[in-house]
Amino acid sequence: MAQFDPAAATAAYLAQLPPQVHEKAQAYTQGGHWLSLWGALAAVAIAWLVLRSGVLVRLRAGIERKRPHPWLAVFAVLFVDGVIEAALGLPWTVYADWWRERAYGMTDRAFAGWFVEWALVAVISLVVTVLMLALIYALMRRAPRTWWIWSGGVTAGFFVAVMVLAPVLVLPLLNDYKPAPPGPVRDAIVAMAQANGVPSDKIMIYDGSKQSNRYTANVAGLGGTARIAMSDVMFQKGADMAEIRAVVGHEMGHYVHRHALWMAAAYGLLGLAAFFLVDRLFQPVLRLTGAQGVQGLTDPAGFPVISIIITVLALVSQPITNSIVRIAEADADRFSLERVNEPDGLAQALVKTVEYRAATPSRLEEVLFYDHPAVGRRVRRAMDWKAAHPTPETP
Repeated sequence: MAQFDPAAATAAYLAQLPPQVHEKAQAYTQGGHWLSLWGALAAVAIAWLVLRSGVLVRLRAGIERKRPHPWLAVFAVLFVDGVIEAALGLPWTVYADWWRERAYGMTDRAFAGWFVEWALVAVISLVVTVLMLALIYALMRRAPRTWWIWSGGVTAGFFVAVMVLAPVLVLPLLNDYKPAPPGPVRDAIVAMAQANGVPSDKIMIYDGSKQSNRYTANVAGLGGTARIAMSDVMFQKGADMAEIRAVVGHEMGHYVHRHALWMAAAYGLLGLAAFFLVDRLFQPVLRLTGAQGVQGLTDPAGFPVISIIITVLALVSQPITNSIVRIAEADADRFSLERVNEPDGLAQALVKTVEYRAATPSRLEEVLFYDHPAVGRRVRRAMDWKAAHPTPETP
């Protein structure tokens, strides 16, 4: 009997897709890298336009014409800024998030449906962002020397709050989540959940095909709101029992290892570093923009300056933020292999994600741009696991 060869098995899995599919995936993925740059440049340009227009300075001055109203000024100015920037950025958003997705076959959604959902998410995001920033501006006023330290904690706290509340208050507005129906799939999922300490009533199937044709699953929430959800696209694309077990096992890894909490801590630290740089760079960047009337860091009319700094920092720190997520994804793969032992199921599922994530990037490209390990490397790890843990069926 021939010895099992992980490299050959990996190549065989990737060869299930014809060359044109890999070429299209590479074009889509690498084009997405450029989108990050152009999107950041568009955001900086829009913030500069809003800043130079003076509309926020006039709004703040009107609110505080007779006496200071710091909380009212912050809420009003940030809300207006958010609406203006979202409106100015809408053409880019339409291209990047809808038109391009349709062009590559990632969605079949009509523009009207996409726009309504975008508007809903934009409003929710704006409310949450304004609340968080209002607290940060209060810290600026009360602790001008150390506000940036406390703001890292505010960022982490809001990240956790959003994680807790999103599955209850937001996600049901976008999709219909239902427990897996009675049958072999549900029986397998319940058995896995019981074996790994995951509540079996929190594993759902949702109508993800409404937004996207991507083969995907996810975990969301914390504590009592946590749930694992599989898109119906998985079943439309023929997921078998081995795939389902492997994918759900991966998502259970996120749940059991509490990746959301340590990512909240990591993002809190990154937020602390970002706010430290905002504190130091605000005045130089303000002078560089040539804007007039902004009274300093605590003036909400200067928020576009902060937006410019954060946008640039987010762009240059992508390798760090991507690596944080990529490490968690690799750990979830390991959990699935160790607890579920479906290396072929995991490989089959991963190959179906190649259409939106090119399989074999260079190591540098992966580190710089990928927030998941490259599919080729993930499949190889699954095949290495299979070789190290042979079953009677392994050749």
